Amino acid sequence: MHRPSPTRATLRLLYGAYALSALAVLLLIAAALALLLPRLTWRRASTRSLARLWLRLAGLRLTVLGLDRLPADSCVLVANHASYLDGVVMKAALPPRFSFVVKREAASMPVVGLLLSRIGTEFVDRQSRGGRLRAAKRVMRRAEKGHALVFFPEGTFDDAVGLKRFHIGAFVAAARGGLPLVPSAIHGARQALPNGALAPWPGPISVEILAPLAMADCGGSPEGLRDEARRLMLAHLEEPDLAPPKAPLPT
Repeated sequence: MHRPSPTRATLRLLYGAYALSALAVLLLIAAALALLLPRLTWRRASTRSLARLWLRLAGLRLTVLGLDRLPADSCVLVANHASYLDGVVMKAALPPRFSFVVKREAASMPVVGLLLSRIGTEFVDRQSRGGRLRAAKRVMRRAEKGHALVFFPEGTFDDAVGLKRFHIGAFVAAARGGLPLVPSAIHGARQALPNGALAPWPGPISVEILAPLAMADCGGSPEGLRDEARRLMLAHLEEPDLAPPKAPLPT
């Protein structure tokens, strides 16, 4: 097995310490501003600016393609999930008006949970059926009120390279709220911070926003939205499909 040279290993260690220290400082600043700023729009804007600053300081060169494809009003946006960087990347890439839908466990993380709460994040409990239903109802109400929401419909990531099975919640929210569904593809985050790595490594990251989908054009159902979004994201990610449709039983 190839091992990095001592010089490269030392550089990785030094860079990792620098990147994580910068992240910790900016995270504390973001949390303090989130507590002090009275308006949600201000809190979201300051968090977005600090996310963009950290990516620049860490040498993670962010490019966003297709911002003009975002609906002017509300929508549901879905993105692939391959790295712990994904949340920071999408916060930096999207306009501040977007709310994120994340796992309930994030709410209990020191500092991070406080920050997420103060910028209007929706927490979803996937551990119990009752928790899932309550969270789904809250998200539906936000969708029906016309909020712009961001989901990572895979729900998790691991060492496997490819697009996992999608949970249906994002697509039901779009259907119930009558909102456009916007697929998007994150490139480079997996390479910059693979699963199990403690710190990122500099490199390019891009977010590609694809054309919005309407339920009427996708079979008239949340499942149709999900399947078409998966198809488009797979085509742009050029990664394996880890949840291909089951083959029909022989007759």
